Amino acid sequence: MSSKYRTLSTGLAMFSMFFGAGNVIFPLVIGQAAGEQTPYAIAGLLLTAVGVPFLGLLAILLFQGSYEQFFNRLGKIPGFLLAASIMLLIGPFGGLPRCVALSYATLKVSCPSLSFGWFSLAAFALIFLCTFKKSRIMDLLGYILTPLLLGSLFIIVVAGLWTAPSTQESALSSGQSFMYGLVEGYNTMDLLAAFFFSSIIFHSLKASFSEEQEQERKILAVGLKASCIGAGLLSLVYVGFSLVAAHHASSLTLSSQGELLGSLTLKILGPYAGLIATATIALACLTTAIALAAVFAEFLQKVLLKQRINYLTALLATLSASYAVSTLEFTGIVTLLAPLLQIAYPALIAFTLVNILAKLRQLKPAQSLLTRDESAFKAETI
Repeated sequence: MSSKYRTLSTGLAMFSMFFGAGNVIFPLVIGQAAGEQTPYAIAGLLLTAVGVPFLGLLAILLFQGSYEQFFNRLGKIPGFLLAASIMLLIGPFGGLPRCVALSYATLKVSCPSLSFGWFSLAAFALIFLCTFKKSRIMDLLGYILTPLLLGSLFIIVVAGLWTAPSTQESALSSGQSFMYGLVEGYNTMDLLAAFFFSSIIFHSLKASFSEEQEQERKILAVGLKASCIGAGLLSLVYVGFSLVAAHHASSLTLSSQGELLGSLTLKILGPYAGLIATATIALACLTTAIALAAVFAEFLQKVLLKQRINYLTALLATLSASYAVSTLEFTGIVTLLAPLLQIAYPALIAFTLVNILAKLRQLKPAQSLLTRDESAFKAETI
């Protein structure tokens, strides 16, 4: 496969991995709340929902796809505990069930009689079928699901802006709107996911290059170019969705967060738009859920249980736990995650920046530096 096609495929896969439940809803949330101040809210959202996650992706690429080395700069045990906590949040106790819960909340607008239990079981069965063979994940995401997802999103954004009324005044100032968008960007959880998605991307790219000496340089070059594609697509969708919600905010005031996209699509495209809303949410959440399920199952098998179970068993355990948490539905899961993310996100951003600078400057791990300083102090006292 040529470098250009690999770059494009990887960029599309990055977009589809990151674009999940939070990425569908929170641009609509900030547009609905910010009104005429939406451009300022978009600026804040792009900073934490696009810039920061791709900063995390760059960091893991610099660590040659090893999130273990990345987190172990805190020390082996603290690094392991931090990685495990993040994995649980983006996996079965947060991100993964949130994808399914949002799909249901959106479909419920068009199908009020839809049973959550049966819908959730069907969704997790579909995720299983797409993840039980890991080798198929990147091609499935890059070549099949992402183009369909982009097409659905394009229709909603263009139709929404074409029929858009004028935006309404907002109770938020420009500064408040920026901070609102900044904090809502935390809720996408994309920085947490980036640490682990990058490992899949790195090893997929590594298998594409046979020249060992040039491998690291080529992986980094293709990874950076693909990141620009993924980040650009995410930015376009965020801007489009935020503006559509800002213009149609008056008709969305009675919608809960989980029902925003379904309500918006029905209003813009009419009573027959349920199919489009279904396809958009299902594709957006499915692509991210596939990646989350595969990453967490591998982490459970290799890191937590030290190969005592096989990948298939780990995947089934992951999906079973996710099904249990998904019964909280979208609002309950978001309420549970929001305070944790507002505390953890700034600290993780700082940690990521320090690790990137340390890697670029070829600094030793903090633990080694501390040991060296202690040894020097002892030598001086002797």
